[in-house]
Amino acid sequence: MKIAIGSDHGGYDLKNEIIGYLKEAGYEYNDFGTYSTDSVDYPDFGKKVSESVAKGEYDKGIVICGTGIGISISANKVRGIRCALCSDIYSAKKAAEHNNANLIALGGRVLGVDLAKAIVEAYLSSEFEGGRHERRVNKIMDIEENML
Repeated sequence: MKIAIGSDHGGYDLKNEIIGYLKEAGYEYNDFGTYSTDSVDYPDFGKKVSESVAKGEYDKGIVICGTGIGISISANKVRGIRCALCSDIYSAKKAAEHNNANLIALGGRVLGVDLAKAIVEAYLSSEFEGGRHERRVNKIMDIEENML
């Protein structure tokens, strides 16, 4: 599985911790930046990660800003992206299983490292269940198609 990851300055430290987890777990990944704690704009990095996943270059993505809110909103503006802001393991698992989320967002200033790694592990190890959930995801995608 190929993972796209990116953050702003508020998510930089957590992003590096998550990259360490991805390496250790054997995932192929690409870091779309930022590469320091210098102030940057989260929409730029949400867009880079989202576009790479929407184009099919990566299977899933992880975006991180201070709270995860701004970057998740930005990511969801890219056609075909279903980004779920996750702050617990259960939500991360259900984002994959029920919502077929192709990105998750994390808050670098609100999550501890161990919890964030557990969230990422739950998300990446879970698969979309389809069935009744597929009908609902299709309705979400219909909204996107008709509104954008």
